[in-house]
Amino acid sequence: MLADSATVNVTDNAGQNRFELWLNGDLVGILGYFEVDPGRGPRTGRPVVVSFMHTVITEDFGHRGLASVIVKGSLERARAYGWKVKPVCSYVRRYLAENPGYRDVVIAV
Repeated sequence: MLADSATVNVTDNAGQNRFELWLNGDLVGILGYFEVDPGRGPRTGRPVVVSFMHTVITEDFGHRGLASVIVKGSLERARAYGWKVKPVCSYVRRYLAENPGYRDVVIAV
């Protein structure tokens, strides 16, 4: 479990096509994504579609609930960007099954 004093941030490293999880200033996890349909946003009425490909937490930080932190943060970012997410990663699919509040962000695999 995380200590209450831990500083946790999920950032978008668009140049590397991944969301990053930072814990107290250290990179401890990534969630890779890939744009499968550029959409064009409001001009075409089609949203950008992005596959969430894989979620990785460094071994030293495993089993602390950090995978759910990065997935939640990544889904929140996707929602804010107006993206639709195609969940390829098995962990992301499990997270979505347990958190139906993200149905508006997800398209079928």
